[in-house]
Amino acid sequence: MNERTAETMNAAKFERERETVRLKFWDKVRGAAAKLPFIEDLLAAYYCAFDRGTPLRVQIALIGALAYFILPFDFVPDMLPLLGFTDDAAILMTAMRMVSGHIRQEHRDAARAALKRGLKAE
Repeated sequence: MNERTAETMNAAKFERERETVRLKFWDKVRGAAAKLPFIEDLLAAYYCAFDRGTPLRVQIALIGALAYFILPFDFVPDMLPLLGFTDDAAILMTAMRMVSGHIRQEHRDAARAALKRGLKAE
């Protein structure tokens, strides 16, 4: 496989994951919010990932972490008490550490506003 084919495949995968996150994120968050001690960070990552001003490499890292959170395959099933979201949290926190300079106060403010609205998408 040549480099151009690999880039095209990666771009297509990113777009599929981005659309999956956009379509399924809020339902998954609403269903799991009470169990998520990292809910505000998760929402800030979402707002950063979909901010047009966020560099593509940052969007890719965050979309990957968010896709892991919402997709049904999981290293540790989310329904397990106490352990279910630990892998999700670890993936998200790793991605956020990698791109922390790009998660701005406006993303955190949007996350807090979403929590105040009862997790309804804008």
